[in-house]
Amino acid sequence: MAVIANRRSVMTLFSHPTSPQSHRVRTVLAEKGISVDIVNVDPDNLPEDLIDLNPYQSVPTLMDRELVLYDPQVIVEYLDERFPHPPLMPVDPVSRARSRLALYRIERDWYSLLEDMEKGEKTAARARKALRDSLTASAEVFAAKPYFLSDDFSLVDAALAPILWRLKYYRIDLPAQARPVLEYAERLFARESFPASLTEAEREMRE
Repeated sequence: MAVIANRRSVMTLFSHPTSPQSHRVRTVLAEKGISVDIVNVDPDNLPEDLIDLNPYQSVPTLMDRELVLYDPQVIVEYLDERFPHPPLMPVDPVSRARSRLALYRIERDWYSLLEDMEKGEKTAARARKALRDSLTASAEVFAAKPYFLSDDFSLVDAALAPILWRLKYYRIDLPAQARPVLEYAERLFARESFPASLTEAEREMRE
């Protein structure tokens, strides 16, 4: 418990170095320039801090003084409200609701496929094809504005960046008609903050 007490003096993120959900949180932290102590976690050898703090023993887990959060969507929305500049969610209720629905669909439809790619080869092959086809079918949406249905970078873009960064790693080659998706991805990766979101293991995914 003494270790936990020491950590409460600084914001701490328990993160996995290749987890897309952890990468999503790190993207928001980097975009906002938030000072945080990042603890890389081995799922097979969890630190006692995390076991004591999180009943699900999952990452990402964020600790900010007495507050402990362990759902990625809750974490990124908390960070956006706790550190309001730059804002990463729309101001008006209708646009915020649309952004939350987009985040729900990204997590349900695309993050779930990334999880399947870590399973047996048949399941992984089906997941790769499903993600490739779904991204291709969505190409027009990615072409509509500089960022996802927005002129400004948002939490939706922070959720999409880890998926698109991993396409090469999972051997997903998008066809020519998906060019808007690739151009959108390059805009995300070219942001000044993006390199700071990457772990060494994630950098190696695209080498």
